[in-house]
Amino acid sequence: MAEFGASPGAGGPPVAGCRKAASGAAGASPETRRGEPVSNGNCSAPDAVKRLQKQPSCESPAGESAPSDSASKGIPRRSSLIKDGSRAGRDRKKTVSFSCSLSEKKISSAADCIHSMVEGSELKKIRPNSRVYQRYYMLDTGLQALCWEPSKKESDKARISLASMREVRTGRNTETFRTSGVYEQISEDCAFSIIYGDVYENLDLVANSAEVANIWVTGLRYLMQYGKHALDMLASSQDSLRLCWLEQLFSSAADSDGQEGVEEGIRLQSAVRLIQGVNPGVGRGKVERRFKELQRVRERMCGLTIDNGSGVKDHIETKGPLGTNERVTKQEFFEVFHDFCTRPEIYFLLVQFSSNKEFLDTKDLMRFLEAEQGMTHVSEDTSLKLIQSHEPSEEGQQQGYLSLDGFTSYLTSAECHLFDEEHNAVCQDMSQPLSHYYINSSHNTYLIEDQFKGPSDISGYIRALKMGCRCVEVDVWDGPDEEPVVCTGHTLSPPLALRCVLEAIGRFAFVASEYPLIICIENHCSPGQQKKLWQHLTGVLGEKLYANPPDEGDPYLPSPHALRHRILLKAKKLGPSPDGGDGEVSEEDEGAEMCQRVKAANSGGAPPGGSEKDMLRKGVTQSNPPHPPSKLQLLKDLSDLVTLCCSVGFIDFPTSSKSQKPWELCSFHESLAVRLAGESPGDFVNHNKHFLSRVYPSPMRIDSSNMNPQDLWKCGCQIVSMNFQTAGLMMELNTAWFRQNGNCGYVLRPAIMRQEVSYFSADTRDTVPGVSPQLLHVKVISGQNLPKPRGSGAKGDVVDPYVYVEIHGIPADCTERRTRTVTQNGDNPIFDESFEFQINLPELAMVRFMVLDDDYIGDEFIGQYTISLECLQPGYRHVPLQTLTGEELAHAKLFVHVALTNRRGGGKPHKRGLSVRKARKGRDYTALRDLGVRAVDEVFRTVAPLLREATDLRENMQNSVAVFRELCGVSAVANLMQCVLALSSRVSGPDGTPLLLFDLRDQYPTLEPQGPLPDVLRRVVSTYEMMVQASREVIELSDGIYERILHVQTMAMEFHEKLPSLAAKDGLKGRKVSRALESFSWNITILKGQADLLKRAKAEVQENMKQVHDAALTGNLPKGSVGVTRVRSQTLRGQDDKPATSAGGPSA
Repeated sequence: MAEFGASPGAGGPPVAGCRKAASGAAGASPETRRGEPVSNGNCSAPDAVKRLQKQPSCESPAGESAPSDSASKGIPRRSSLIKDGSRAGRDRKKTVSFSCSLSEKKISSAADCIHSMVEGSELKKIRPNSRVYQRYYMLDTGLQALCWEPSKKESDKARISLASMREVRTGRNTETFRTSGVYEQISEDCAFSIIYGDVYENLDLVANSAEVANIWVTGLRYLMQYGKHALDMLASSQDSLRLCWLEQLFSSAADSDGQEGVEEGIRLQSAVRLIQGVNPGVGRGKVERRFKELQRVRERMCGLTIDNGSGVKDHIETKGPLGTNERVTKQEFFEVFHDFCTRPEIYFLLVQFSSNKEFLDTKDLMRFLEAEQGMTHVSEDTSLKLIQSHEPSEEGQQQGYLSLDGFTSYLTSAECHLFDEEHNAVCQDMSQPLSHYYINSSHNTYLIEDQFKGPSDISGYIRALKMGCRCVEVDVWDGPDEEPVVCTGHTLSPPLALRCVLEAIGRFAFVASEYPLIICIENHCSPGQQKKLWQHLTGVLGEKLYANPPDEGDPYLPSPHALRHRILLKAKKLGPSPDGGDGEVSEEDEGAEMCQRVKAANSGGAPPGGSEKDMLRKGVTQSNPPHPPSKLQLLKDLSDLVTLCCSVGFIDFPTSSKSQKPWELCSFHESLAVRLAGESPGDFVNHNKHFLSRVYPSPMRIDSSNMNPQDLWKCGCQIVSMNFQTAGLMMELNTAWFRQNGNCGYVLRPAIMRQEVSYFSADTRDTVPGVSPQLLHVKVISGQNLPKPRGSGAKGDVVDPYVYVEIHGIPADCTERRTRTVTQNGDNPIFDESFEFQINLPELAMVRFMVLDDDYIGDEFIGQYTISLECLQPGYRHVPLQTLTGEELAHAKLFVHVALTNRRGGGKPHKRGLSVRKARKGRDYTALRDLGVRAVDEVFRTVAPLLREATDLRENMQNSVAVFRELCGVSAVANLMQCVLALSSRVSGPDGTPLLLFDLRDQYPTLEPQGPLPDVLRRVVSTYEMMVQASREVIELSDGIYERILHVQTMAMEFHEKLPSLAAKDGLKGRKVSRALESFSWNITILKGQADLLKRAKAEVQENMKQVHDAALTGNLPKGSVGVTRVRSQTLRGQDDKPATSAGGPSA
């Protein structure tokens, strides 16, 4: 089914391609009529069996049956660390995908869709009163009308003539659907509507699966365009781009085999190689078995006689299994090629954009790239270059046509990867203070297994640095022969020579990134070996070490850009002293608590039959708190090497705010950091605006498991130390997060966490003030080449996959949804399920796709892919699946559609279609808070009318766009280019001329009637005019309101420094002063956020008008198009550019 209301067409008019006769077009399968031509849309669904009537429902409307679990109830959250993918306590019922049970006959072309429609299928009819009727729908044998039964109407009235049909619309995109009480229970992908008659009546239907809906939409559209002669046209369609190309492939293989002609066939090995060249994910054994099965079927059905396509029937002998020297006929090759190299979901997508052709021309492709893929500056030359790169047939390249195989090649190429390649390079501002970035950090980098007795190795440093790590740990202890060693004290892990560790760090420090590397040194050495430590640091690292003292007047650290190719030391530093010599500091020993607990466990002894892990758990619960830190004599020369990252102890946030310097860094135990995040989330965020914070794992993590980094990132903690040697969800999140900025090890934190005066609470479970929520639409379409889970043998090679889509971010955003299970299909399972997620802080959100094998014993992990929301590319994309360790699974992918839009809708389901039309008095306005400080409150009160006016401008514009989108019959995810393109297909009058045209000469294109209009089109025109008027007001008024809001913000900021004294003057004390400061930050955040939203609304209007302009040209709807050119619209992808701040520090 086409994604999010985009409507697929049908395949099959006369096809461009070879003009010569194609002998032996395709081997007819046992289910296919002998001699039937093979079109470019021959998309055989693998092993499709069972009848349409046996399909599980995609929806459960009220009055029919109870809603399915996946539709009505959320899936409970799982534990944060999943290594084996097992799930306990599952109460769900297994479901079967349509891809495994379509019908007895394969649906491989528009002709098959029409034949299936003649046979008929059960569909649910939705009425305006929310009643649901189950009916059996079919095409009459003359292909002139749609009929249904049973019906209270007379038989001649229980039908709709194809001639009266004006449009077949996909999705829940009519007023009947939107106002239906069962709206939320109906799958978007299973719904479609038939618009018919002079007054544009609509028949709203729901199929039992997305694939059944696809059959009806494709077949009806084909018949609407070509009429009752559609099948005759299909029958005469003997040629295709694919057929021509396959003949060339087969002939070339025959020549390579030394055959004089193609009648004898080609060697099996050559045939398998050709198929694997197009679909490298299919196994050789599977292809060979398919050839063997095909030969056996032909022997049974044809009496040991096979038609080789030349018109001569050759008698063959009964043979055993095919060997590598056995021959494959042209028919056999064509049929097996169709089985393994045709993807139905891509075929339906192609015919949607090809206007019922079996190929995309340059204009079709251009429309797809702009409207769906979000590409900018697209021209027909762009399309032609893409065709030259991906179209396999010479005929297609010469004529500028992209066939199904070429389209598949494009969609599976790197160009259609889900990850935006722009993020493969550094793409963020690197001139901000160091404290404004998340920093990729490793914990106990020298350990490569557990924390207590596992091995140590230099490879730990090399691997981490190659992965973009910018903060490594070196725990230094006294070693033999007066040479310091690197190890965790009091454990069984073997030590490493310090010099070897530093040499490895020096060699690989800047292999993956040029930005500064932080070495966290935990010094436990005696003064004598500290001298050696200093010598090795200066001798090995040399000029790379940054030893310049900080400027006392600087409120912030230098930027990563200013510190390129420099190494910073994080360690203890001596305070000022009269003699300027060596001194005493408190010793850092992060491993002491772990060692103490292990000793406690050992002293207690292990119970009979108990494991060492059980003993360690016992020690964790019974051990005493760690002793206070001991003192360490620190060498002054060593202390002088520490400049920008001086370790200090954390007392509390007020103390840090008063006395901590920007170059001083606090290290937090994981448990303490999580407690502070829960008790004082706002204070933690404000602390991290100025100072670096480092969080290291709990000593309970003896197995080197990882904490969830997002629990600390949401508080602004920059350095969250991870055990790089441990694979799993947490490490996947860390790796994916730092990919968004060229994997350089630094990611700019969200603007709301950097601004000097802003309000953000890390534990928010609602919208974030000043940030516009986004709606992420994800459709999981299909999977390809999903392997059997590693170590799984219970089911043989059978895979029953399903997909989880998870959102990770602030608490308000964390959620997950799952698809149904597709049974016994890992080659090309079709899911066709759509999900929506509201993202309240897009800058901190991540998306994770996880594929599991459904098994009653325990669901097993197949693959996963994790990506930052900032890196998502919109449109139809392929997702390369990875193992838990981040290695790519060869040829295993998911096919998805992704879109990011403004949050719209809301309210009760039965009012969903009207909820975007809120009156002003029912609109929610963002409220400012009273501080209790008279002078400041008076300033903030002056801006309240401006905020209401700004909200009205934005909401009026966005609501008018939403209403226009509804009348165009597209889903909420569609942009205005898709709206106008959808409109262009339904405005033709009786004589074929358009009833509506756009005048593009003005900045705001006008929609002009070209004669009398039916009511529905009159509503479209009036709604469009309302949208243009609302858009015009945004353009004309937004700048003035924006400047006035910023002026009030500037006036309010003049009170910032003296706010405590003003509060005291007005009689505020204690907690009331703290609340006044918090309310001030809240108000400033609201002012800046509302100003930014208004600025983005203006940019949105400008983009909308460009899209209308370009879509009118593409849809052939311009009035007087002489001299009118494209304006190169670009599809908005969610949030605009983030607010920038100067290198000297953030502004309010």
